Amino acid sequence: MTKPIVRFAPSPTGLIHIGNARTALLNALFARREGGSFILRFDDTDLERSRQEYIDAITVDLGWLGIEPARVEYQSKRFGIYDEVAERLRKAGLLYACYETAEELEMRRRRQLARGLPPVYDRAALKLADEDRKDLEAQGRRPHWRFKLDHRVVTWNDLIRGECKVDCASLSDPVLIREDGTYLYTLPSVTDDADMGVTHIIRGEDHVTNTAVQVQIFEALGADVPVFGHHNLLTTARGEGLSKRLGHLSLSSLREDGMEPMAVASLAVLVGSAEAVRAIPTLDELAALIDFSHISRAPAKFDEHELEHLNARLVHEMPYAVAEARLKALSIEGGEDFWLAVRTNLVRLPQAREWWDVVNGPITPVIENPDFIAKAAAVLPEAPWDTTIWKQWTEAVKAETGAKGKDLFMPLRLAVTGVGHGPELAALLPLIGRDKTLQRLSGKKA
Repeated sequence: MTKPIVRFAPSPTGLIHIGNARTALLNALFARREGGSFILRFDDTDLERSRQEYIDAITVDLGWLGIEPARVEYQSKRFGIYDEVAERLRKAGLLYACYETAEELEMRRRRQLARGLPPVYDRAALKLADEDRKDLEAQGRRPHWRFKLDHRVVTWNDLIRGECKVDCASLSDPVLIREDGTYLYTLPSVTDDADMGVTHIIRGEDHVTNTAVQVQIFEALGADVPVFGHHNLLTTARGEGLSKRLGHLSLSSLREDGMEPMAVASLAVLVGSAEAVRAIPTLDELAALIDFSHISRAPAKFDEHELEHLNARLVHEMPYAVAEARLKALSIEGGEDFWLAVRTNLVRLPQAREWWDVVNGPITPVIENPDFIAKAAAVLPEAPWDTTIWKQWTEAVKAETGAKGKDLFMPLRLAVTGVGHGPELAALLPLIGRDKTLQRLSGKKA
């Protein structure tokens, strides 16, 4: 197979969400596995709504996921190219001017439905004489421009959905240019895909209906038609559609919530496929699992509880070398011994700070039985301490008090850490140290 060239083309009008990340990851990982290249192309033709802050945020989000584009393009810098393509299509008789208002088109649509006809544009504008056009423009009307479809069946072999076909006679000629001269999505997208040599277009299934039109435009431009793949869409756990406008599951919010990028990537890629959802530690391993033919046709639910499970698994298995810099950024100086002691009690890495505060103090000891704790303090082993101290101490306390099981362990944990759960005290005690432990057993903050 020729090395693929793929693209991800977000509109910088809001923060991207996990559904957008699914598309970006499927493209980037496919290119990664096949030795191809990934283009990040900002669909910023809407100059009023596009914002630099969103361009920056999208760049950060993709970088957080480990996606590094081979090139970055901006459609707002390519208007001259689109103008040239539009002129080519006009001269070929494939782009024609229409003067109907939105109200007139809606009225015409209702009449067609009432007569039992499909609400397809009737190409009335093609019947206008030059005089008619001049009269309409003299009235202040400005044309929008439609692409003249060839009324034939367009077929393509979709990477995910298999053989697809659309009878273009059932479609209205699509508007490519608005009355104010601005471009809709289709013409810039096809122009750029052709100009940039995009070989595979992998996108959400909400674009399936656009494909037949785009195939015809590729052909009209004399360009190679890319391979298409339309994946299922992600929803929230409750089945709601994701929205940039509503901020559903934005990548920035997941990152700020302490989620691991590979947990997010693993769930975004594997959910809704035949592959078992599990935590994959690297992008290369995740790329090897992509099989477009195994992606379901049904929408897939992105469950935040499942994400937490995957996140915890990655944190529990994370080597200290991977966690070290992030722990230091949280002002945690406990080193590898601390990390190995606490990591299996974390769902998110930043939660390690809570246990560093327990180790470092001060904490308020919880002492429910002062006599028991006083006896425990009396038999506290001398320094130096290592991971055998907890066993030595509890055996001595048991011999002194006769307590065992929960009645032995829980009062000691509450007094030393202030909480009734957490990492093994065999690992924590050497980090807390004898002096601090003794202070806490006396009921003092330490």
